[in-house]
Amino acid sequence: FPMTLTRITDPRHPDYAAALALYAISFPPHEQRSAPSQAAIMQDPAYHFTAVYDAGNFVGLVLYWETAEFLYIEHLCIQPSQRNHHFGARVLSRLAGLGKPVILEIDPPADAVSIRRRSFYLRNGFFENPYPHVHPPYHPENHGHQLILLSSPRAITPAEYDCFSTYLRKHVMQNVF
Repeated sequence: FPMTLTRITDPRHPDYAAALALYAISFPPHEQRSAPSQAAIMQDPAYHFTAVYDAGNFVGLVLYWETAEFLYIEHLCIQPSQRNHHFGARVLSRLAGLGKPVILEIDPPADAVSIRRRSFYLRNGFFENPYPHVHPPYHPENHGHQLILLSSPRAITPAEYDCFSTYLRKHVMQNVF
């Protein structure tokens, strides 16, 4: 069985609860959408809440937005027991195969985990972009946080960054509170 990606558009999907449980352990609370926000955007045609399966077993989750110009990976996570089996790299390859620049954000490399994460993306064909980037907050009690913008198969231009930044603020983040 090859790895498969299955788009989930309904919170009643049998693997939705497992997907949210993985999401909850994979990201700090300030980087997570609330459950109502997640449910609200699932019907957006640009949003892909996508479960990753290997041999029919749920192994991960990739949450991304597809526009005419780019794909933006908002969240990517693999089950802890399934890490280091190349699922993350295979998901990135599959998305790159859609023929658009892929954009994502990472924490600045400050500790072992963030340094490994940066290395993983660079090994998988991503480039670090020089633009100062603050991701808007997911919750009203939080502030935006400084992140590093990565893109594949190349760095993005200033005009592409402006397009992405506007889309992030005006579309991706419209249903968070």
